[in-house]
Amino acid sequence: MEIIAQYGHIFLIMACVFGFFMAWGIGANDVANAMGTSVGSRALTIKQAILIAMIFEFLGAYLAGGEVTSTIRKGIIDADVMADDPQLMVYGMLSALLAAGTWLMIASIKGWPVSTTHSIVGAIVGFASVGISVDAIYWDKVGGIVASWVVSPFMAGTISFALFMSVKRLILDTEDPFHRAKRFIPIYMWMVGFMISMVTLLKGLKHVGLDLDLGLGSKFANALPISVVIGLLVAAFGAFLLRNIKEVPDEMDRFGSVERVFAVLMVFTACSMAFAHGSNDVANAVGPLAAIAS
Repeated sequence: MEIIAQYGHIFLIMACVFGFFMAWGIGANDVANAMGTSVGSRALTIKQAILIAMIFEFLGAYLAGGEVTSTIRKGIIDADVMADDPQLMVYGMLSALLAAGTWLMIASIKGWPVSTTHSIVGAIVGFASVGISVDAIYWDKVGGIVASWVVSPFMAGTISFALFMSVKRLILDTEDPFHRAKRFIPIYMWMVGFMISMVTLLKGLKHVGLDLDLGLGSKFANALPISVVIGLLVAAFGAFLLRNIKEVPDEMDRFGSVERVFAVLMVFTACSMAFAHGSNDVANAVGPLAAIAS
């Protein structure tokens, strides 16, 4: 305790520096998850992708990043075990940030896409197991996190397959794919706006001091109508952008004009992915920092 009292400000400065280093690694390695498809398909330029990432990664982190941050901060190891030696928590979280940040820097330089969540969770479990005790780890919580690493790609693949098949059936395998695309793409845009709104309203507002209460009972019931309306506004804006896209007949490529319609959709999905990434992975840098500060 005396060490914390005497050098607490130094530890906090180090935590901020290491947290910044970790956040830099997250941005360097994981921004491709949100923007790789949009840039690769040329729907966005590199500069446009970076600008979108800056805005929506921040919004996701600020509006919906609190839940995952809380899990990283106090949901993996039992802080009560270190009540008599709080400096162990500080040393361990600093080590975890520096270790994970260093690994991300190496991976980014080498061009390896790695999981930032795997990195920081492994670092925290590692320091707790070796430096404290295996009994200090909430293994049930860790098991849930590890299980999500299996469930997430399975769910993503399943939903991706379902969405692609809907696009194939509704748009691509039709006699007039261009006009069908302009008709159905706003529905997918509505999904984007609806999902972002639901995540923000259900998980984010309480962390910025706002309380959603429309007198409809549950929080879900309060968020649902608002999210539906926001989704409709997003779809209307998307439809406005799509109206300026004209079909250019091309005997060699009948889907050339369709791709231009989908390029607009990819801007919306890139915003959604950046928001989701910011809401989830901000905890990898801020969680250990919050644990040290508290």
